[in-house]
This record gives sequence, structure tokens and C-alpha cells, in this order.
Amino acid sequence: DDQIEQERASQCISGGCCALAAVYLMGKFYVANAGDSRAIIIRNGEIIPMSREFTPETERQRLQFLAFLRPELLGKEFTHLEFPRRIQPKELGKKMLYRDQSMNGWAYKKIEEDDLKFPLIYGEGKKARVMATIGVTRGLGDHDLKVFSSNIHIKPFLSCFPEVRVYDLTQYEHCPDDVLVLGTDGLWDVTNDKEVASVVMEVLTSYEPNDPCRYTMVAQELVVRSRGVLKERGWRLPNDKLGSGDDISVFVIPLGGPGNYT
Repeated sequence: DDQIEQERASQCISGGCCALAAVYLMGKFYVANAGDSRAIIIRNGEIIPMSREFTPETERQRLQFLAFLRPELLGKEFTHLEFPRRIQPKELGKKMLYRDQSMNGWAYKKIEEDDLKFPLIYGEGKKARVMATIGVTRGLGDHDLKVFSSNIHIKPFLSCFPEVRVYDLTQYEHCPDDVLVLGTDGLWDVTNDKEVASVVMEVLTSYEPNDPCRYTMVAQELVVRSRGVLKERGWRLPNDKLGSGDDISVFVIPLGGPGNYT
């Protein structure tokens, strides 16, 4: 992240990205995630999560705590408090549910002038945004990112530190159908863990265990199914729901070889 910051001036590069990395070292997989990509291991049909997404919703308390400690980061436009909906001026003096950085649940407070400011975290699910701008809270870059039409920098709220999970391959006997799946949010937005596991098993069983292209075909099938089919109303899945409108990148990595088949 420091290197990206140094190069942005010398090479005129701006922007940022999420990062999901898997490193194999001395019999163990180290999976590091900063952003909203996801990794799962599928072993003997069992799903083992190897990451979790970092979004405004999952990191609400960290973001609110930083804003509480350093209110100057909010400018004069935002509040670190969260409300079920946007507060209207006519509601001044009334009581409304809210929560701050120390609360998991909700409580009531009397609405004050500062509560009319735009919330630090606004929206739900995929539409949740930090300062109405960005939907992820960890990643690399974005040093120049500002709130639209303002001089408020968002970088202080974005962490480049990943969460790392470790999987010890030596603890289990793996067959050629056991895999590590890495995917960007374009995959997981429309396909859940169980559906991914189902596609993995469906495609792998149609190829011989020693056929190396079987894993590439799984990745290709996951991309195709998540994108859907182009129809008059856009890209659609078989259930007629919208296909993924985001980028879809998928890696399928075998954990065992033909010699491990039992």
C-alpha cells in the first residue's frame, strides 16, 4: 500500500483494489483477504470458509470508533452515529433508534442538530457505502479518493491490513475433488457457498481425476453461471434473477492429486 502511494505521483496512477491471496508454505495454505472477495475450501463435500468480506456493514464498529476518536475526518458533513433511516429536520427533538461504535444493539436518543448530518455508513447490503462513496473497507490504494464535491479524504477509513486464515493440508487426506476456490465479489453476489460447491462437484465428476483441465472448466462454469444469459432485460440467471454486473474472477486450486484418490 505504501508502494502504491509512492508510485501514484511518479507514474500518475490513481485508484485502488481489493486483494485476496493464497500462499502455500511448508504444508499449509495461508489465505489473506483485504476487501470483499472470498475464499472457501471444499473438502469431501464440506464447505470450509477461508475468509470473510470487509464491508461497511461488517466493519461498522471499527469505522465508527475511528470517527469517534478523530471527528475531524468527517468534515462537517457526516456523523459517526447510525440510524435506521435518514433523519429529517422536522424530527428534531423526537426520539429515534440509533447505535454507536460501542453498541451491537439499538437504543433511543433525542434527535439533535448534529444528527441531521449524513451518516458515516449509509445503505444496506451491497448498497452500503462509507461516506456515500465506497462499498469496501479494506484494500490497496485509493489514496486520492474523496467524497464527491468535497475535500474529505476516505483513505483514513480504509485499511490495507488483511485477515489471514491458515489451513493445514497435512492434517487431512485430500482427493482430486478437494479444492480451494478464490473468487471476487462478482461471483459471490449471485452465487452462495453451497451453489459453488454444487457446481464444483458437478463439473469435476464429468472429468477423469487425472485430467488437469477439469479445474479450469470448473472456474469457467462458475463465471458463466454467475454472469447469466443476455436477454432483453439484461443478463439473467436461470431463475430469472439478475446476473452479476460486477467483474467475476475465479481460481480453482486442487488440494490433492490422482494418487490421493480413495
